[in-house]
Amino acid sequence: MIWQDYIVSDKNILIGKPTIKGTRISVELILELLSSGWSEQQLLESYPQLKTDHIKAVFAYLRDCMKNELFFSFTKTA
Repeated sequence: MIWQDYIVSDKNILIGKPTIKGTRISVELILELLSSGWSEQQLLESYPQLKTDHIKAVFAYLRDCMKNELFFSFTKTA
């Protein structure tokens, strides 16, 4: 999966947040919805312009961010 085919960053769209190409749907929104319990099917039904490959691209993007240490570090708590 080449996420760059599906995800772009344009300073004129959502202040440069990564978005699905050709939309104003941010990677952040997709992750937020999935982490709050939405299914892939709910995403696809609620945002008809999204396709399964877009969601796969979000995870490929996230994987590459983690590989390149582009994430927030956190400390272990009790």
